[in-house]
Amino acid sequence: MTDDPDDPAVPIVCEACGTETTVPLSDVADQLETHNENRHDGEECAEVDPALKSQIQDLVAKDIGLLE
Repeated sequence: MTDDPDDPAVPIVCEACGTETTVPLSDVADQLETHNENRHDGEECAEVDPALKSQIQDLVAKDIGLLE
């Protein structure tokens, strides 16, 4: 994991095992893959917090003009 203060923290959650953690953005993909491989035999159970994913989708849609 990185300790860069400029690397935003991203919440990841796993409903299957009831865990939630925050990791630097640069580590999200690796952390999700590692968790899912080690805990769920590769099944994609852990994910970026759904509320954050929704906010990002809305921002992208607005940025590219889909909401106009």
